[in-house]
Amino acid sequence: MTRFEDELRNNNFVCSYCMKCQHFVWPTSEFCNKCLGNIVWKQVSRNAKLVEVSSADGKYFCIAEFEGHIRVFGSLLGNHTKHNKNLTLEKCNYDERPQFVFKTR
Repeated sequence: MTRFEDELRNNNFVCSYCMKCQHFVWPTSEFCNKCLGNIVWKQVSRNAKLVEVSSADGKYFCIAEFEGHIRVFGSLLGNHTKHNKNLTLEKCNYDERPQFVFKTR
């Protein structure tokens, strides 16, 4: 089990962060993908931007962007069809794969 998965199970969204480059490393890694330096684990803001939305069987799904470049797939509460809305991460979990649930702000 990775730190990323463990934290998601506790409703915490953390990501590896390079102190030297001052950026989040996505996808998460044990080293920086730019300078190969060491990382620390840092809390990701629960605020995101809606990038894309889709629906199936009355449920809405989205791609949300955190910190300007971390993109994840998740479910969207309610009926939403406009892009570039501000989202809040309501819940995250890990059960064989990452799970994210969002609502609009």
